[in-house]
Amino acid sequence: MNEQYYEAQTDSSPFHKQRFQVGDRVETCSHCLGTVIRIECDEMGLFIIVRLDILQEEFAYDPYDLEIIQ
Repeated sequence: MNEQYYEAQTDSSPFHKQRFQVGDRVETCSHCLGTVIRIECDEMGLFIIVRLDILQEEFAYDPYDLEIIQ
């Protein structure tokens, strides 16, 4: 996939969008912290690959299950 970011609408507002980029710090739906390492696409759609801090392993997430942290 050649895109460097993915925009996903958040639940808080239909007009607010999050833009995921490689290197973003994120919090998962289960409140784990991690870093976006790549953005992938397959026949099911886009998903975000995150390396979690606590496990140092990579997991795939739906963009709606992630929130960018500052």
